[in-house]
Amino acid sequence: MTPTDKHLLAEEEKEREAVEEATGLSAKLIFETIRLEGEEELRRPVRALWWSGLAAGLLISFSVWGEAILRSSLPEGDWRFIVENLGYSLGFVLVILGRMQLFTENTITTVVPVTLSPTWKSLGRTGRLWGVVLAANVAGAFIAAAFLAFTPVMSAPMAEAMVELSHHATGMPWAEGLVRGIPAGVLIAALVWMLPQANGSALPLIIIITWLIALGDFTHIIAGSVEMAFLMVQGELSLGPAAFRFFLPVLAGNVIGGTAVFTLLTWAQIRPEVEEAKEKRNGGLKT
Repeated sequence: MTPTDKHLLAEEEKEREAVEEATGLSAKLIFETIRLEGEEELRRPVRALWWSGLAAGLLISFSVWGEAILRSSLPEGDWRFIVENLGYSLGFVLVILGRMQLFTENTITTVVPVTLSPTWKSLGRTGRLWGVVLAANVAGAFIAAAFLAFTPVMSAPMAEAMVELSHHATGMPWAEGLVRGIPAGVLIAALVWMLPQANGSALPLIIIITWLIALGDFTHIIAGSVEMAFLMVQGELSLGPAAFRFFLPVLAGNVIGGTAVFTLLTWAQIRPEVEEAKEKRNGGLKT
């Protein structure tokens, strides 16, 4: 290769890097970023996962609480539904920016490593994390719900709004709860996908996506668990309907949306690039 050719290649490389910097991360790089984050999460000890998940379950209650505050404070009007649902974003902002373990985020983060290495070991690690985080999130939701229900922290109008929201969230037929859980799972997974290149826009991005979940009346398993627990601790919802009409269908919907829909589709779009890079590495090793 002549010095002129080397110079031209160097210039092309500089131009390519400039274009990549201007256009943001490629899908392949985002996938790799999430994979590395997922691997890190899968290596965390159970105790750390538990306490992080418990904190997330506690703080996600501010989504329901924020919505109840706005509903009880705003005057009647067709526009109130739009504004009150902005309160739903509060808990998600606290949890996501606080880097706490939220189950629905893990339907993409910890699944990405499995797509690259679909072994029983990797599936077992993901299943362990899912189980610990989900249990911790629900435990935190029950603690927060008991605090809201049995302390004078809420005014009477606010408590009434909380009851209305909780009955609405848990009162859907199981099939409707499942179907409405799918877009919620997709949106949370999309949020996780976009955060690596959000830079200084993470806060408005979280608010917009989670506000859309509330506006669409989609079902979210952890925020909804606060509403479920709020009714259960006061004897207004029994275990059977809570589990089979709300919890399990919504859980399935979120997992379908976050994993079976969003994660597998994003993997499909970058799989040829990953396999091509793997073949090049293997070819280089052989030579």
